[in-house]
Amino acid sequence: VADNVLVDTWFGDAAATDQAFAAADHVVRMEFSIGRVTAAPMELRAALAHYDAADGRYTLHAGSGGAVRQKQELAAVLGIAPERLRVLSFDVGGNFGSRNRVYPEFGLVLWAAQKLGRPVKYTASRSEAFLTDYQGRDLLTRVELALTSDGRFLAMRADNISNVGGWCVSLSPLGKGAALITGSYAIPAATLRARAVFTNTMPTNAYRSSGRPEVTFAIERVIDVAADQLGVDRIALRRRNLIPPTAMPYTNAVGATYDSGQYEANMDLAMRIADWSGAEKRRAAAKARGRLFGLGLANYVESSIGAPRERTEITVTPDGPIDVVIGTQPSGQGHETSFAQVIADLLMVPVEQIRIIIGDTDVVSVGGGSHSGRSMRHAATVFTKAAAGLIARGKALAALVLETSADAVTFVDGRFGSPSTNRTLDWHELAREAQRIALPEALATGLTIVTDNEMHDPVFPNGCAVAEVEIDPETGEIELTRYACVDDVGRCINPMIVHGQTHGGIAQGVGQALWEHCHLDDAGQPLAGSFMDYGMPRADLLPSFATEIVEVLSPTNPLGIKAGGEGGTTPAPAVIINAIVDALRSYGVRDITMPATPYTIWRAIHGQR
Repeated sequence: VADNVLVDTWFGDAAATDQAFAAADHVVRMEFSIGRVTAAPMELRAALAHYDAADGRYTLHAGSGGAVRQKQELAAVLGIAPERLRVLSFDVGGNFGSRNRVYPEFGLVLWAAQKLGRPVKYTASRSEAFLTDYQGRDLLTRVELALTSDGRFLAMRADNISNVGGWCVSLSPLGKGAALITGSYAIPAATLRARAVFTNTMPTNAYRSSGRPEVTFAIERVIDVAADQLGVDRIALRRRNLIPPTAMPYTNAVGATYDSGQYEANMDLAMRIADWSGAEKRRAAAKARGRLFGLGLANYVESSIGAPRERTEITVTPDGPIDVVIGTQPSGQGHETSFAQVIADLLMVPVEQIRIIIGDTDVVSVGGGSHSGRSMRHAATVFTKAAAGLIARGKALAALVLETSADAVTFVDGRFGSPSTNRTLDWHELAREAQRIALPEALATGLTIVTDNEMHDPVFPNGCAVAEVEIDPETGEIELTRYACVDDVGRCINPMIVHGQTHGGIAQGVGQALWEHCHLDDAGQPLAGSFMDYGMPRADLLPSFATEIVEVLSPTNPLGIKAGGEGGTTPAPAVIINAIVDALRSYGVRDITMPATPYTIWRAIHGQR
């Protein structure tokens, strides 16, 4: 490239946007910097490689966001056919996007194992991880919002510059954010200039809710600023412009089609569980204690798509479990539980009978891994398709065993039977009987089915968050006293797991707003090399979260699933900064840069003084 600009592209209708701005009664302009953070998973990056000279095959044990993709990328690095490499990737202590792309060390240990003729192991230290893990966020955005005198949004302009680092690992944050710049609002016209630039820093990668917290921050902050400048209520301004459920599916001004959602109802529910109506009493009580009280709200919509293809192989064993091979890759999301629940319901068997098999590329040949909130939706869809095929296969086998026609076989409560006989067979009994008879070629593999599926349409989880803070004006010390969040995840398979995902997501988003930042010197060298100088959220710094799940089913897949892993993070930076600015309003503070540390807040207060 001629300069450090890797990507420079435009989205939206420039002519319509310019026309709307020319007709606007008010224009609000803001610039925001969404800083650089790192995932800092508990388990450090590690790999163990082995080369078998007898068959010329490589084996790698390493954490990843998807073993199949890791195999493909590493085979290309080594210049070998993919079938010569086996990747085993099982439980890892966190991912958050940082493990989704292959790291140089993984290729090096494989190469070294072949050269040395012995296994080679690599484990990063925590300091090495801070220096070399792919990092996240790092976006500069300039936003303009055009409004009528009565507070109707007319148009929006945005200019997003994504710092991809010294070399490009992923453009996902820039692309994912581009589709959602207008957020949850009916803004008729919008344009976005999206640029990715190289700098002398570590590369950035997808980090939890890739690209969506950044653009959510921009739209939710500029709405609060607009409400302040126009002297109108910030909730009323949002309510006037939220996309109504009757408009769904709704295509926004840059071309993304939101599948479903009840955005205003989400906001009302979030305000209710946060006791918004009682906030002024709490504000007065805080003032009596000499503390500043801030109340913030942020709506969000995010997109979930990810790799479009998924495959499953389901095998009913005669005496053991029902084995389910699937290509998604868990890193703490509880796939083994949720996936087993779906299969058990579809096949009408106890969940204890289901064994989920993942992470070994000699067994799992196709699969997109876990990213972009794709796993539950893609897995459940291919499971639904496979289960229907397996039940049909079971009826054909049962017809042979029961000596009747397949059309006469019923499947009720996990058992195959026929009205012409009193005999019924469960899955395992049928598998045993099928071993004892001659099977036609079409049924030669018995109760095993391999099913592929592709989905290219995204879904759009959505919701609302409310936060309250108290600030000591003398020291800038901030306490997050209340946090409530509503998430529309479509059909929720396991509420306990989804609530857990939401809690973790909130902590990460709050962490960026208040503590986390990858500080760099003027040459781009990292200054944070340990947890001593990188501020992580701790349990004692967070309140009990009030979280609610909303299930507005998506029409894009059989079970109506959206996604539940990233909604906690998406609105969190915006809602925290909105709350802080609300607390500092009496000092004339209109914006504050993340992370809003006590020193940053103290400086904002005393700078205005």
